[in-house]
Amino acid sequence: MRLFLLPLILLLATCSEETPDQQISRVPVDVQSVASQAATVDPIAAETARLNAWFDEQYEELLGFSPQTKTRLGDKSDYDVLNDYTSVGQDAQLGWRRQSVATMQADFDYALLSEDGKLSYDMWSYSLARAEASVPFRQHGYIFGRGGPHASLPNFLINYHRVDDVSDIEAYLSRLGELDRVFGELLERARAASAAGIRQPAFAYDFAMTEIDRVTSGVPFNTNDNSPNSPLWTDIQGKIESLVETDLISSEQAQEYLTSAQEILSGEVMSAYREIAAWLEQDKAFASPMAQGVWALPQGEVYYNYRLAQMTTLELTADEIHEIGLAEVDRIQLEMEEIKNAVGFEGTLADFFVFMREDDSFYFPNTDEGRQDYLDLNNQYLDAIALKLPDYFGRLPKASLEVKRVEAFREQAGAAQHYASGTPDGSRPGVFYSHMADMSTLPIFQLEDVAYHEGNPGHHMQISIQQELTDVPRFRTQYRTTAYTEGWGLYSEWLAKEMGAFEDPYSDFGRLGGEIWRAIRLVVDTGIHSKQWGEEQAVQYFLDNSPQAEGAIRSEIQRYITGPGQATAYKIGMMKFQELRRNSESALADNFDVRAFHDVVLGAGALPMPLLEARVDRWIQDMQSDLN
Repeated sequence: MRLFLLPLILLLATCSEETPDQQISRVPVDVQSVASQAATVDPIAAETARLNAWFDEQYEELLGFSPQTKTRLGDKSDYDVLNDYTSVGQDAQLGWRRQSVATMQADFDYALLSEDGKLSYDMWSYSLARAEASVPFRQHGYIFGRGGPHASLPNFLINYHRVDDVSDIEAYLSRLGELDRVFGELLERARAASAAGIRQPAFAYDFAMTEIDRVTSGVPFNTNDNSPNSPLWTDIQGKIESLVETDLISSEQAQEYLTSAQEILSGEVMSAYREIAAWLEQDKAFASPMAQGVWALPQGEVYYNYRLAQMTTLELTADEIHEIGLAEVDRIQLEMEEIKNAVGFEGTLADFFVFMREDDSFYFPNTDEGRQDYLDLNNQYLDAIALKLPDYFGRLPKASLEVKRVEAFREQAGAAQHYASGTPDGSRPGVFYSHMADMSTLPIFQLEDVAYHEGNPGHHMQISIQQELTDVPRFRTQYRTTAYTEGWGLYSEWLAKEMGAFEDPYSDFGRLGGEIWRAIRLVVDTGIHSKQWGEEQAVQYFLDNSPQAEGAIRSEIQRYITGPGQATAYKIGMMKFQELRRNSESALADNFDVRAFHDVVLGAGALPMPLLEARVDRWIQDMQSDLN
């Protein structure tokens, strides 16, 4: 999640960034009727049913703060507007959540709830606590930084605003007209943060200006004879043409819509982008040329501690996380030594890193053919692992998965591959995106590992199962915590080995490379933001301790600099999943069932780690009671 989405911080505590975009019908919930029907069963069922119905009502109200989230969820109400990004809007949403939690505490009896009802109650309270904790640091997020709204809003319109009929294209044009309002609101907040001494490093200004150039290059922003179409213009043309092809509009109407879109883009949208770019250029003069961590910001240490708590959902200090990282790097390198020796490499582990990093045989060519071969090999691994999923999971996802290259306008050489979820009903598949501008940053020996992390049994499986849950309040199907989501992704890499993957020793070395990469993150993230490491010191530590390509490493380090704490969630989350599994295996011994364990940890949504641990402990106790 990007920091520029601070106006959505409260909503996104319960809403996914990557969510459905298909129309969903709404049926009003009669809370009293639900409770009355349940009361014939027992008081606990009645109170839990009443609370669940109330949660669904509350979630509908919460969605009202974000038309963009509703679009991603497939709800076309407010389809013609973008979010309110003002500080006033942030305050209104926080006030609403405070009132909601107060009402819940006053109107529902916690003692009369089922265990799952208590879990929902605790999660709703936890969301408020997270929101309250963010208030002192609203200005600390770098709004117009790497991947900021200048790039994410075009991406939202292109990939999430569906056009199925005439009203949808009119809503699209309305949203284009909203961009200057949104950019103005965000720019006002960015200026206030700068005035308070909160600025990103100079490289991030350059990165943002480059992204703006990508979005505004070509027609209709630039009308030179040889100019290509801009990404937004290409998208608009395609969506309008689809209406013509289905006879929903005439060619004359299509031209009218195109003319309107051209005027909006070349007029107020281009002006807004120019204003942002001019401010970035001006404010960059006051930014540090050194890539400093947040320790250099006002209240930097306190802010970093807040970020660590938000990302890991655990009470760990920067020093504790740093030491965990150092220990894990040492442990994983011992396993890497074993593979190095097994393949007959003569030389040190550092030499082996260089060999793996630089040997051409580990990379596809930087051509369209090479990129397609990379995508094809991903699909081969994912198809093979899918056959083994029923042996390790009782609950399986219904949504399909696609592997794609990131769109050119937002592609970044060396940037991390990522996942975008599909719809709960399966009408839109989940997508595993790869940045393929520079194939020298995508080693073949790590391909298998990344595929399992982003696809199955990783993000695609976890998020799809969560979205498909029908026995929990709807807010829990979209709730996200980074430690859970990314921890599961990394746990899945480790699990895939148990499932019989990584038969090739170089791919298995790539698996360890993926794990040590996340262990290194614990060291360098805390090093940058707590121990005042410089960029080159962090890069060198990464190079010395992993086979990762240097281009990818440099991209990663800059990501950590501008997104403090986020990188620590992966390994910390993975270790918590492993700990919970070890505890379960120890307590249940021969009665431990890995399929049942995975169904327990995946069956309640992306919980904060303490709530997940409590859920697993209850499951162990229930199992032991049944056995006795």
